[in-house]
Amino acid sequence: MHPLIGKPAPAFTLPAPDKQMVSLSDYQGKNLVLLFFPAAFSGVCTAELCAMRDDIAAYQNLHAQVLAVSVDLPFTLGKFRELENLNFPLLSDFNKEVSQAYGSYYDEWILGLKGVAKRAAFVIDANGIVRHAEVMESAGDLPDFAKVREALSQLGA
Repeated sequence: MHPLIGKPAPAFTLPAPDKQMVSLSDYQGKNLVLLFFPAAFSGVCTAELCAMRDDIAAYQNLHAQVLAVSVDLPFTLGKFRELENLNFPLLSDFNKEVSQAYGSYYDEWILGLKGVAKRAAFVIDANGIVRHAEVMESAGDLPDFAKVREALSQLGA
């Protein structure tokens, strides 16, 4: 079990591609799906986020906002969001502090690249408590989104 389950989600404030700062506290009173992903434009990340885009109504019906975080620059995330028509915010953890706080961080990834977010999914309830967490050790694996939706359904509106 992930050590954050049942505890307050680590606070964060991160830049979005439009240069606005987005904080966890902006979503107080709402259920949140917080995704971490290694890199914009990579194959598995693109497939994951496009699947989320295509299934966004299921998350909206469960009264949840989706946010996705990577260590990419905000400008890269903006282009990625635009090209893939992603319908949820992408946030830049360029300084790698939030990925580390959530235990979703590779000290070393592929090709010797250091400091990349692990693929992960967290469900945070309207009170800011982590109710579900899944961190993938292999960047090629996806979180179990059926379990994410199940965790959300248990929270209610």
